Amino acid sequence: MKKVDCFIANTSQIQTKELVSRLNSVANVNQVYVVSPESVEVEGAGVIVSEHPYSVRLIHDIAGKAVSEFVLLGLDNIVFEPGRFAIDRLIQVADATGAAMVYGGYRELKSNVESVNLNIEYQSGSLRDDFNFGPIQLFHTNVLKSFTSENFTHAGLYALRLNASRMGKIVHIPEILSTMTETDMRKSGEKQFDYVRSAAREKQIEMEQVCLHHLKAVGAYLSPPFKQIDPAEHTFPVEASVVIPVKNRVRTIRDAVESVLKQKTSFRFNLIVIDNYSEDGTTQLLEKYARDGKLIHIIPKENGLGIGGCWNEGIFNENCGRFAVQLDSDDLYAGENTLQLIINKFYEDRCAMVIGSYRMTNFDLEEIPPGIIDHKEWTDDNGPNNALRINGLGAPRAFYT
Repeated sequence: MKKVDCFIANTSQIQTKELVSRLNSVANVNQVYVVSPESVEVEGAGVIVSEHPYSVRLIHDIAGKAVSEFVLLGLDNIVFEPGRFAIDRLIQVADATGAAMVYGGYRELKSNVESVNLNIEYQSGSLRDDFNFGPIQLFHTNVLKSFTSENFTHAGLYALRLNASRMGKIVHIPEILSTMTETDMRKSGEKQFDYVRSAAREKQIEMEQVCLHHLKAVGAYLSPPFKQIDPAEHTFPVEASVVIPVKNRVRTIRDAVESVLKQKTSFRFNLIVIDNYSEDGTTQLLEKYARDGKLIHIIPKENGLGIGGCWNEGIFNENCGRFAVQLDSDDLYAGENTLQLIINKFYEDRCAMVIGSYRMTNFDLEEIPPGIIDHKEWTDDNGPNNALRINGLGAPRAFYT
């Protein structure tokens, strides 16, 4: 019996036609459907017209068409090609493990440069709505047939994935199963702010509701009132430490450091800079500040810690204060009272973490899109839950050490 029905996004007439032909040549493929915002004719495939490729309505339409044991989804508007035995391999692993969903790695072509992404293992806490599953995912058809949700426009596929995780295992195959051509040529630093752009607000609200439903369904939802800290507990060398991890930022680190040194506070604070083996003059610049006693300059014993490892070096250092306040090496505080405002907030709300807003600028401090990042996704009632699925917690952020 043929085991899989395939549902793919319509990209272009030629590319879609070639992909449909390729899928139909696979012995295990029963039928192929093209999902398109407008009616098209593609030889060898049915068509589902949908303006919203990630909507709940589309998931229901797909479930209605699916008759085989498994459903293969490739709904992102990207050009991809499954490997010769990719679909057979996905089915093999799904059969062997009883998984609700299976995914693998892929080869990516971007500006004629090839890279390999094996992807990472999915865990029960992998709730980010932009978790990378690659261009294709295999679902057990029962997952789609049993799927119920509010009629979301943007969060249907996200809700389906979380539903799959509640019904069974999501299994990762650490092998190259497909090739994808990247069409979004923006740098990763530009893409990372997509989730906070004003046009994405409706989508973010839907994603939050889906995540909230899932957390309640699995017993992981955190509800207010949240536990408060006692800031007076324990003894620290200073009240606050500004922690800056840095590597090769000679162009910006001086401004970041100076913005810290200009802070006016009613308490003692220090500045800890973890220099991750810079090679562009950053180290020499920091050594001068350290000699003047203006900062604590740390070069870790381990090479290649990354930003998280450098953060740990700062927080576990004996000089770290009661509150650890993050500052990126290419950021600067907006005013001389910023640090005081952050620490005041800890005492006012007796909270374990404080997040501030920030403004995107160029090197001349002129505002650039998306401008002010005000973290609407962080609310008093649901912030700790929503933090599990968003792309980042922004800056500046500070923690009770």
